[in-house]
Amino acid sequence: MKTELAPPPAAMIDMSKMSPGQKAALEMAEAARDERNNAGLAAGLFFGTPNFDQILPFPAQSVEDRDQGDAFLSRLRGVLDHADPDEIDRTGEIPDALLEELAALGAFGIKIPRQYKGLGLSQTNYSRAAMLLGGECGNLAALLSAHQSIGAPQPLILFGTEEQKAKYLPRCAQGEISAFALTENDVGSDPARMTTMAVPDGPDHFIINGEKLWCTNSLKAGLIVVMARTPTRDKPHATSAFIVETSWPGVEIIHRCRFMGLRALYNGVVRFENVRVPRENILGGEGRGLKVALTTLNTGRITLPAACTGMAKRCVEISTRWAADRVQWGQPVGKHAAVADKIARMGADAFAMEAMVRYVSALVDRDKHADVRLEAAIAKLWGSERAWQIVDDTMQIRGGRGYETADSLRARGETADPVERLFRDCRINTIFEGSSEIMRLFIAREILDPHLKIGADVVNSTLPLTRRAKAVFRAGRTYSTWYPRMWLPASTGLAGKNLHPDLQKDLQFIAGQSRKLARTLFHAMALNGPALERRQILLGSLVDIGAELFVWSTTLSYAESRITDSSVNSGEIDRLVRKVHYFGKLTRQRLRQHYEKLDDTLEKEAREVSRDLMS
Repeated sequence: MKTELAPPPAAMIDMSKMSPGQKAALEMAEAARDERNNAGLAAGLFFGTPNFDQILPFPAQSVEDRDQGDAFLSRLRGVLDHADPDEIDRTGEIPDALLEELAALGAFGIKIPRQYKGLGLSQTNYSRAAMLLGGECGNLAALLSAHQSIGAPQPLILFGTEEQKAKYLPRCAQGEISAFALTENDVGSDPARMTTMAVPDGPDHFIINGEKLWCTNSLKAGLIVVMARTPTRDKPHATSAFIVETSWPGVEIIHRCRFMGLRALYNGVVRFENVRVPRENILGGEGRGLKVALTTLNTGRITLPAACTGMAKRCVEISTRWAADRVQWGQPVGKHAAVADKIARMGADAFAMEAMVRYVSALVDRDKHADVRLEAAIAKLWGSERAWQIVDDTMQIRGGRGYETADSLRARGETADPVERLFRDCRINTIFEGSSEIMRLFIAREILDPHLKIGADVVNSTLPLTRRAKAVFRAGRTYSTWYPRMWLPASTGLAGKNLHPDLQKDLQFIAGQSRKLARTLFHAMALNGPALERRQILLGSLVDIGAELFVWSTTLSYAESRITDSSVNSGEIDRLVRKVHYFGKLTRQRLRQHYEKLDDTLEKEAREVSRDLMS
């Protein structure tokens, strides 16, 4: 499924020139936004005011929590040891016996509180489980993630009444699979066009009619959280989230969707025909469905980069083993510069992916209602894109043996590394739960928010001149102090002194780059005004710059936590510092490339050529 959120704020755009459909989509997205001021590290990096005390020292997992996670992961490994991911891929089915084992293990209720029969484990341990699954079997990772991260458990935990939780969470925890139904044939990133309707049927029920596409887990689900329009005179595009039981009359799976990868994904088209749903099954209140969907995704989105991290680490293991064993031209292929370059990048990026996932997970553990929308979105965007590069490089390093299936390799007596399967399964990750393009627009909307609260009225042509004049004065007063600071040397504060001496310069560089990014974003707003929302390539590059700085910050902090671990010896510390230094140089390289895109004059020409082709 995709994330439903448009990037530009209503106050920034002259909506008098919009079509009714554009205006409705924009107003819906704005109404569903989390209006809290995002005060996390990511927001600070984009605004030029990063608070590195938020990340240094790296938030440590308690001994008790780690032990609980270790115990569960040990049991999960035991189940996976006799699972056969290649057979699951080949047949397109997950054996019922395996699902029963996972249910007995508690794998369907990892984060569900113990009072509702779940394991009650932390977000960090849930992410660790996703890493393990991501490196073994993408189909199992998708099944358990779709059930717990965007299926019924997560919205129930966040928005459910006590009665709803008591009724449905124990069923989910004990193995009843759930799903989330939002996407429709003509509705990807535009929820205002949703056609599934729920109309009142007396005081206590609604009748749902409609059809949902790409509903993951729907073929196995007992429960589906269904998004449907519940229009009123004041809010004609209002949506609500309903808990629907698939055993109820009128719920029908009309097609199982099949894909390039994740061949055992139980994903289908679901039809709802006169389905009668109790009003008490509305989650989060009538008319608040989009809010439920977006908030659920904010936390649930962390699972995908966690699974990507597990897959990336598996790829590094496969590639390094092959590079050491495979000899060409008199030496192992890993000693040839072209292959060594790929392996080094893969190892550094995989370490950064884990650092990022662990940090965002720790934020949720610190506060279950923490505002992690920016951090989770960056983790999803950056993690899924780096994972795709890593699996692509793994395919290249393994050559023909990467392209060959694991079954074929096994049949002729070679090590059955499933690179071909991992490659196919990985491709969906830049599309699932918000495509990369939508994620960049989502993040762009959030990073513009502080500036829009200061100066949106200045450029809003629908407002009276007197109000716009007052806005000019307020904005001028704020920016007259903020903007000059963005040109002054940056400081990491006391936080930087907590780093290993060899890593302190990198953090100092990040602080300076944060200020450069902030003033570049400000210049883009000043030069483009309301037209900025159409400069999606420009906005995307600015988002990518901030994402790189965020990931680099988490990587430095996570490395420091490993360096100070008493169980790590001096040799390991040297190797770790070398890897993180190298990652910093990679990031500097990527930053230069992103800044070059800001001056790219091809964007306008690309639109013209695209129009020519589409005509």
